[in-house]
Amino acid sequence: MRGLIAFGPVPSRRLGRSLGINNIPAKICSYSCAYCQVGRTVQMSAERRPYYPPQQIFSEVAEKVAMAKSQGLSIDYLTFVPDGEPTLDINLGEEIERLRSLGIKMAVISNASLIWNEGVREDLFKADWVSVKVDSLQESTWRRIDRPHSSLRLETILEGIRDFARDYEGVLATESMLLAGINDDQASLQAIGEFLEGIDPDVSYVSAPIRPPAESWVQMPSPERLCQAYQIFDQRVKRVELLAGYEGDSFDLTGDTREDILAIASVHPMREAALRGFLDKSAGGWAIIEDLVERKELLRIEYQGNVFYLRRPKRERIK
Repeated sequence: MRGLIAFGPVPSRRLGRSLGINNIPAKICSYSCAYCQVGRTVQMSAERRPYYPPQQIFSEVAEKVAMAKSQGLSIDYLTFVPDGEPTLDINLGEEIERLRSLGIKMAVISNASLIWNEGVREDLFKADWVSVKVDSLQESTWRRIDRPHSSLRLETILEGIRDFARDYEGVLATESMLLAGINDDQASLQAIGEFLEGIDPDVSYVSAPIRPPAESWVQMPSPERLCQAYQIFDQRVKRVELLAGYEGDSFDLTGDTREDILAIASVHPMREAALRGFLDKSAGGWAIIEDLVERKELLRIEYQGNVFYLRRPKRERIK
């Protein structure tokens, strides 16, 4: 698995230049979100456990940071944004503490499914920036969109978010993914807005599925619905941003070309234009992509008039 734990730096719609940390093997998660950009969950879990040794994560991230710095590439955040839910990793807090020595801010992008767990909250307190997911305040809608592990309950999660928000001293972000005809009606938006007002986040992101989703029925809300969501949230929280646009093609090459492409595409599907630009910086050519597709390591997906490349998720056995 060496080479797939740390990836980037990549352009992040939230965090500028982010070096990603993939601390959960593909594709283990507490949710199997209908809109997930890396496909359906292959192993559902709501139990924390160790995956990679903390020293392995530190070593691979430190190596990527050194490569990036040697090439003059900036990194704004080290971000836990894996193939699955990062808080499933029981060593998350220790990993954050070890990575502190690199002198870069730490971020965690979580679906918040385990935030009711005090140990999870304690680990997240150690990060500088934490994002939690709030897609719906209605249990049935939440189950349709996020498709959680059977042991999870929405109200328990929402209470955990309230507890975390009350005590967290870093930057708290929320993200609400809106799907056309599912949770983009006015009543659903008002309910989310009221909850957000109660936890007082530093920033709330309104998201739409701009990358190929796990399920074909997932559709992007109309511009009018997105604007309505923005207005409703803006009346209740400090700052609102729409994450419904493309963040750009500025990817950087820091190591082996094939490994870099697979690492980035495992959590960040790449447009064909971006991938071609990426390869222009390497000694390889488009034949690398053709070979990865032929070997079924990369998937070619057309979505909303664009071609994306995504690493095919595989079930792993962790001993």
